[in-house]
Amino acid sequence: MKTVFFDVDTQLDFLFPAGALYVPGAEDIVNTLGELTRFAAANEIQIISTADAHIENDVEFQLWKPHCVAGTAGQQKAANTLLSHSVVLGNVPGDLDAMRPRIRESSQIVLEKRAVDIFTNPNVGPLLELVNADRYVVYGVVTEICVQCAAFGLLERGARVELVSDASKALSIGEGQNVLARFEARGGIVTTAASAMKPPQL
Repeated sequence: MKTVFFDVDTQLDFLFPAGALYVPGAEDIVNTLGELTRFAAANEIQIISTADAHIENDVEFQLWKPHCVAGTAGQQKAANTLLSHSVVLGNVPGDLDAMRPRIRESSQIVLEKRAVDIFTNPNVGPLLELVNADRYVVYGVVTEICVQCAAFGLLERGARVELVSDASKALSIGEGQNVLARFEARGGIVTTAASAMKPPQL
């Protein structure tokens, strides 16, 4: 069973109190995020990471205050979630084509997005076909927004999808629990980091 870790928006603007759109308590999961990253590297598990990469005055800033503007410090991923041999895949259709050899060899692909749903990036579908994983382990921020979009989008593609509850953070505990319940009802698996780092039970 080919496993891919799917790391959602673990960026400085979300994870730490000084961030532009800080998720309260998100710093509590940073060590766990690092454990998952190190485990993936040690076991040659590819990581697909999503990352907001907004432009100035992006349309999303009508809903939330400016955050993760491309090139700013806050847009960077937390250091312990980033591997040295990562490649960045942008939002432009066809970007994947020129990068196929590098993506096959890379331990981490960072997918940029300008909306909450990673599947708005036109390269996601072709990337998932190229990666051809049987199992996705999803975690990050925010559970009821971007993590939800990633997890449910992956479920729709027929893969086994596990959502790591102690490596994800919600803005609202109630909304986060609601997402987990709906995710399980759709066939997803709610797990913990410790379980995610063991061979999956078939």
